[in-house]
Amino acid sequence: MQWHPRLLEAVYERSHWLLRPFRLWMVSGGVVERFFVFFERVFKGVIFDCCQCGQCVLHRAGMTCPMTCPKNMRNGPCGGVTASGNCEIIPETKCVWLQAWERSKEMRVYGDEILGILPPRKGQLDGGSAWINELSGAAGQTPAGWAE
Repeated sequence: MQWHPRLLEAVYERSHWLLRPFRLWMVSGGVVERFFVFFERVFKGVIFDCCQCGQCVLHRAGMTCPMTCPKNMRNGPCGGVTASGNCEIIPETKCVWLQAWERSKEMRVYGDEILGILPPRKGQLDGGSAWINELSGAAGQTPAGWAE
């Protein structure tokens, strides 16, 4: 399914703005988190093929989930992109990072963020709500010893 990155970016911006006032109620382990995990699993799964890493960087990767890369490249591409732009691991699919690059050029607010280096993924956030982790600050905490 192909979605328009600029529209998704606008929805992301609006959602972020709407949810910010409720961040005090968004704590890990509660009913609210279970609702968000379910919501994200269903909707983000359909739209983005979301991997539920709990540390969503869609807005920094052209509204494309980089965790769908077979090599789990958080910063890419890996160098194994074929001349046709397809993945070396799954040759019938286009490289996730090439898609992210192309889609980021269509975005107005976050398009340049693809140029930044993403911190390593924190495995302890797997399966959690990316929104709750984002609004609580857990998603933005970098692992010990890692500097941007």
